[in-house]
Amino acid sequence: MLPPPGCTPYDCRMDSYQHIAVAIEDSPGSQRALGEASRIAALTGARLSVLHVTSISMPPPYMGEGGVFIPDPEVMQSAALEWLTEAVAGVPGAEPVVLQGHPPDAVCLWAEEHGVDLVVAGAERGKIERLLLGSFALHLSRHATCDVLLARIPKG
Repeated sequence: MLPPPGCTPYDCRMDSYQHIAVAIEDSPGSQRALGEASRIAALTGARLSVLHVTSISMPPPYMGEGGVFIPDPEVMQSAALEWLTEAVAGVPGAEPVVLQGHPPDAVCLWAEEHGVDLVVAGAERGKIERLLLGSFALHLSRHATCDVLLARIPKG
């Protein structure tokens, strides 16, 4: 399929993005992803949603004499929203959204339910981390119902 006159295939594809979501955490890869998502949103006039997912890991059944501390989900959500609002303060038009659950599933579900055309995320885990923790980026690329852009930190 050829692009319309005066338009490269890359430019024409970018014009179709009306709603971009970027998933971030406190990491260099996430900062790179936020920058790329912001740049594309500015070029296309797309809506930009900035997502952060909180999750509560269940503790082992027995933690010794002191018991177990399980954080209050409402406190976690509130703290996450405060952090996210500060993180996007300098990004024009960014809408902070805090989700709860398993991060890759929560992002894919939210993106599908909210008509997202492009999900942007950082891709920075090493081989050992991916083996032990799984790959957020891989999950997005396989399960998101929209385009996915993975932003890498330049080596060097």
